[in-house]
Amino acid sequence: MASRKPARNPKFGFQQTRDDNSKTVHPSIFKQARKSGQLNLSGRSLTKVPDEVWRINIDVPEESKTVSLDNTDDRWWEQTDLTKLILASNWLTELSEDIKELSALSVLDVHDNRLESLRYFDATHNQISVLPPDFGNLMHLEQLYLRHNKLQYLPLLSKCQNLKELHLGNNQLKELTAEHLNHLETLSVLDIRDNKVAVIPDEIVVLTGLQRLDLTNNDLTGLPYAMGTMTALKAVVLDGNPMKSIRRDIIMRGTTEIKKYLMSRMENTDIPVSNKGVHSGQGESGIIGGTGQGVNAHDICQSKSLDYSNKKTSDVSDDVWTVAQKGEITSVNLSKNTFTDIPPGMICLSEWLKELNMGMNRITVLNPDIGLYLKLTMLDLRNNQLTNLPSEMYSLYQLRELYISYNRFTSVPSVVYKLKKLENLFADTNKITQIDADGFKGLPMLATLDLQNNNIDQVPPELGNCTQIMSLQLNGNAFRNPRPAILAKGTLALLEYLRSRIVS
Repeated sequence: MASRKPARNPKFGFQQTRDDNSKTVHPSIFKQARKSGQLNLSGRSLTKVPDEVWRINIDVPEESKTVSLDNTDDRWWEQTDLTKLILASNWLTELSEDIKELSALSVLDVHDNRLESLRYFDATHNQISVLPPDFGNLMHLEQLYLRHNKLQYLPLLSKCQNLKELHLGNNQLKELTAEHLNHLETLSVLDIRDNKVAVIPDEIVVLTGLQRLDLTNNDLTGLPYAMGTMTALKAVVLDGNPMKSIRRDIIMRGTTEIKKYLMSRMENTDIPVSNKGVHSGQGESGIIGGTGQGVNAHDICQSKSLDYSNKKTSDVSDDVWTVAQKGEITSVNLSKNTFTDIPPGMICLSEWLKELNMGMNRITVLNPDIGLYLKLTMLDLRNNQLTNLPSEMYSLYQLRELYISYNRFTSVPSVVYKLKKLENLFADTNKITQIDADGFKGLPMLATLDLQNNNIDQVPPELGNCTQIMSLQLNGNAFRNPRPAILAKGTLALLEYLRSRIVS
């Protein structure tokens, strides 16, 4: 939950020398915090949180360096992890990403400061049942992770006008309401897997930019027909729902066929729509990129995304990259073209780029420079001619979704097992022959694994130990066991079956 924005000078004339205050916290305060698990640094005019705070449970305390066997009153070796941190009433403009070192922290108080932005918030694996009302005022928030908590209702995020990703998997959500959805028009990813949602309202269509919707393991028996009109929607995941109104064979064909079916079932066109984000004609002065391949410069900067798909090209002109860099865009779509490599000019976006779609091109070897895009969370390489991935991808430590379907892989590339934050791996329709159970076991966040339509002739029982996987797809391979009847029972039953076959 750290700000991703570089710190600027404190406002209202305060001097930079105030940073020296970060060094005036007496060691005895840290010593006491190690005992109590609570640290109060409020009202100290701090412009920066002392580095010792983030490392309080990592560094060897000073008192341990002069320990005497005759005096064990302090019992420094029994220190308590920091659970409560109060930084209220200071002059802080940002929080360091080193806050991740405080893994036991449950209370953080930063009221009455000068925080300039919060562009990312991750409170996964906690006991949160409700968000405070003021949370909905975080105008710059782009990614919100609240998985594995106790939320029963979708948060009301009334002013989060830049929110792109909302991850609410593994909670206790029972419904989605129009009131909540009407404030989420900017979403591109909505994850509500592993909840108790029984109905998706027609108002889902107000999410005009939604590209991925994960509904895995809920109580859905159908979907609103209006979803067939959601043109931006590329992926709907329905595994583990008691679907009745949509035949299983339609679901197995994928998102495009599901949307076609829903469209065909619509009985009228009186569906809710959103007028937000619709621009009037911009005129030729706003078009860049050349005749027949032009894109609107205003739209690029406004949406922070570049859609250069389906232009039958292998190049992007420099003026497009110039505008994209100026707009600090975070998403690039170059799919359905004839690229054989990553466009060289795209390197100017490495500081901001989070989503890259290069599916349906002619790439045979992926350029090692892909490792320079350190903030990537989604990479789509489907429908190319790839046989491997560069080892330099290990640096993509933020990558959460990887699509390598419809390529020529004979095995899952070894670098994939180094992507420790990977949540969704789609490697279907390749020539993969084996499953590396140990490799997948080492991906603690992996929730979706799609290995359908490959050449796998054996499923190792040890794969059953990968209990973090919530959606495992293995249909269309050469193995005889597990039998189709086992596969049809769903992921949890399949993993349990595999564990039962492990020889102890």
